[in-house]
Amino acid sequence: MNKSWKNLLERFLFLDKGVVPTWRLIFAFILLSVFLILVGNHLTWATIIVMNVLFLLLSILDLWLSPRKKDVTITRTIPTEMERGIDYSVTIHVANPSPYDMVVEVKDGIPQSFHRPFPLKAVVPKESEKVFTYQTKAPIRGHYFIEKLFVRYSSKLGLWQKQMACQLKEQIKVIPDMTQSKNYLANAQKYLLHEGVQIKKQIQGVGEFAKIRSYVVGDDPRKINWRQTAKLREVMTNEYEPEHGKYVTILIDCGRMMGAELKNGNRLEKSLEAALTVATAALHKGDYVAVLAFSKKVKVFIPPAKGMAHLQTILQAIYSLEVDASESNYAEAFQYLQLVQKKRSLLLLFSDVTSFLHEENALIYLKRIRQRHLFLLIGIEDEALLKIAREDSSDVEKAMGKSVAQQQLVFKKRQKHRWEKQGLLMVEAREEQLATAAVSYYIDTINKGLL
Repeated sequence: MNKSWKNLLERFLFLDKGVVPTWRLIFAFILLSVFLILVGNHLTWATIIVMNVLFLLLSILDLWLSPRKKDVTITRTIPTEMERGIDYSVTIHVANPSPYDMVVEVKDGIPQSFHRPFPLKAVVPKESEKVFTYQTKAPIRGHYFIEKLFVRYSSKLGLWQKQMACQLKEQIKVIPDMTQSKNYLANAQKYLLHEGVQIKKQIQGVGEFAKIRSYVVGDDPRKINWRQTAKLREVMTNEYEPEHGKYVTILIDCGRMMGAELKNGNRLEKSLEAALTVATAALHKGDYVAVLAFSKKVKVFIPPAKGMAHLQTILQAIYSLEVDASESNYAEAFQYLQLVQKKRSLLLLFSDVTSFLHEENALIYLKRIRQRHLFLLIGIEDEALLKIAREDSSDVEKAMGKSVAQQQLVFKKRQKHRWEKQGLLMVEAREEQLATAAVSYYIDTINKGLL
């Protein structure tokens, strides 16, 4: 009996096929039943039977006046690649070549994690077409499959609904938000740390001579062109094109601590977005970029290559990375890096600074790596910890929390100083400034000719 009730209930859901009564039919039947109960004593059995037959014929007529399933054609247009958290338009095209109008209800079979503004409803007149458009966005990266699109439709009376599931299979890749990378390509100046100040990048490398220009504060005095200065009675300096073909290796930590939730996503999400922005900047400048992702073991390694086409190679390799439940094994990652990266390179490690500072074994490998490579650890500030450390000590509990937070900050500061004395730099930035800080450090390193 329970199974029968369950099957009956499922008829009201969006299923592959079948015909279901609408609430309008149920309400009409209830009204007819109440009417017959109230006045049944004054009616003959023949009249009651005729009224029920007429009601049944009316409902059958309504079913007859709705289009046949084979007459309804449905197609969907959806992006095959979407950026996380960005709105995209999806269009559903419904064609009704039949001689009957129909009221359509559409529910797309997109993943449950996507934004789902369903059902979509509209009237599709006879021998016409209707285009449904809805906005959706994906909050979680990954590879998704869409198999079906569910449709219900009825005639204008709306007593019965026919339902069907269209096999419209699609594959969707949800990649990291590329807004930062696009913004860099549009205006690299925004990625200098001096926000709000339009600072012209001073090229101080030892590349080929480019031009002579006016000296500005911050230029290398050694590049002053004294002959042109005397001739023009204005301090002039030589400008050189930076050397291209440098190597940048991006390391992405996928360990447990990278799953800490932030305002918009988690640490891994923001690290991926920042890593792709650095890769965009380096490839745009003609440098070689390699990427290594790891947690307990090395998960992904993309060998160094240059050219903007390499950005797609990187993107397709890392877009589905997830946070692992295990702790990060920095030593294994650095050991692997020593085997695969022989060229002098700028190493950018996106990780949790606090976790990294407790890894004594990593320091051994980093000392060896530092002999050949430049190293920067870049992480996201713990805003919750900073907030607690700045709170007023209005009661004992808050005072204890503030004391613990301040102790952690002091420990972190001392450890960072200790590592920096070994030439291993560490930077923490707010989540919205992570890409800015990473790209600024890269630009500064290249312009100073440190590689």
